[in-house]
Amino acid sequence: MTTEPELPRGIALAWGVAASPQRGPKREMSVERIVEAAVEIADADGLSAVSMAAVAARLGYTPMSLYRYVSAKEDLILLMQEEATGLPSAESRHAGGWREQLEALYREQVQIYLRHPWVLDVAIRGIPSTPHSAAWMDAGLQALADTPLTHDERLAVLLIVTGAARWSGIVLASYARLERERGMAESEIAQYEDAMFRSLITADAYPALREAIDAGAFLDESDPFAFGLERSLDGVADYIEAVAEGRRPPRAPWQRLDDAEIADDKRYREAQKGVRDAEKSLRDAHRMLRQTAREARERRARQRGGN
Repeated sequence: MTTEPELPRGIALAWGVAASPQRGPKREMSVERIVEAAVEIADADGLSAVSMAAVAARLGYTPMSLYRYVSAKEDLILLMQEEATGLPSAESRHAGGWREQLEALYREQVQIYLRHPWVLDVAIRGIPSTPHSAAWMDAGLQALADTPLTHDERLAVLLIVTGAARWSGIVLASYARLERERGMAESEIAQYEDAMFRSLITADAYPALREAIDAGAFLDESDPFAFGLERSLDGVADYIEAVAEGRRPPRAPWQRLDDAEIADDKRYREAQKGVRDAEKSLRDAHRMLRQTAREARERRARQRGGN
């Protein structure tokens, strides 16, 4: 017989199944008010500015009053993330076929990160376990419900989308912060970075990167994140088509083996060591290449100076 796990207090609060405090401040107080105040602080000054003392001061209470409702900062952060994340829109759930729905969910997730960039600083602690995070997962899986993919394959596709949204959010939120701090427009930052790269990156040391710079790749206004997601979903579409036609590609052998199961195999350990040694040799070779290129530039500069 299985028993239900004991829920951590923060998760229980998120699902509305936690016991209410027996006593509270004389004036009206609730978990919702505490979370809203904490989100306001994080939106203004970042996640590091959030503390029980800061939230209490914003609400006009003592920190001990808050602990009757939210007993730990970790629980408060979980509830803040739940509040900021919200629910996927009805529009994204009915945006069209599986691909259009996933793309709509991706765009909405990116916007969440731009509105609340501090969410990206919240540590990932296993599978999302709150109502709103479950709703986002459900929306993604529902988009794939009519495909011939297995449930674990649908989860894998969902990870592609959420991973792309998170990485896009990290970069875009960082640039938004740069724009505010420097008082520069996005195009001005791109021009500054392009000019900096042109002054530092040489064709001798970094030929492929220099070629991209000369081609204007860093001034291109297209969305590289959307491009990456589109190409990933192209692959998913091809896979779905193959499965529908009875041509499910076999999984590679290493996808069926857990490393822990073969960690004691001598040849496997030797192969792992070989990979590590090769990676180290490659790093050393790159360092040597950079050093020789630097020395060559210095020699050329001395030669020009002596002429």
